[in-house]
Amino acid sequence: MSGHASCDDEDVSETTLSWDVVPIDKPDDLNVVIGQSHFIKTVDDLHEALVGVSPSLRFGIAFCEASGRRLVRRSGNDPELVDLATRNATAIAAGHTFVVLLRDGFPVNVLNPIKAVPEVCSIFCATANPVEVLVAVTPRGRGVVGVVDGEPPLGVETEADVTERRALLRAIGYKL
Repeated sequence: MSGHASCDDEDVSETTLSWDVVPIDKPDDLNVVIGQSHFIKTVDDLHEALVGVSPSLRFGIAFCEASGRRLVRRSGNDPELVDLATRNATAIAAGHTFVVLLRDGFPVNVLNPIKAVPEVCSIFCATANPVEVLVAVTPRGRGVVGVVDGEPPLGVETEADVTERRALLRAIGYKL
């Protein structure tokens, strides 16, 4: 897709835009959190936030720098997850994007600590579902514009479905 941008009739410049769809590579038993931040110390601050959640939480983090050396910064307490987060962040290749992979923990337990990291700007998804990251590509670089998380709905829940959902939430300790 390409378009033209113009400030006035005499100053016309062309801007091109294309799209990449980047599937997140992860086993079904892992959860992923993808977000955007703005500072080189993001990877360290996310690491500190996650180690405080639970001693059993296993995680890997990767963060794409947007300026300077433009490296993929990485950290975590599980080498396999650090490597997998790094490969996914490298495939996304969008500045200031981070990927967190979780084992033995759930997004509901880490989202508030992640959002409390001062440099975190937004969260695109937090899920165990298959995910595709939608990346806009311009001459300046790449930027995440959204994600496809899971599959489309097959219908609307019935009262029996509501009862079943609430029973599940009670059984796993999220509802009284």
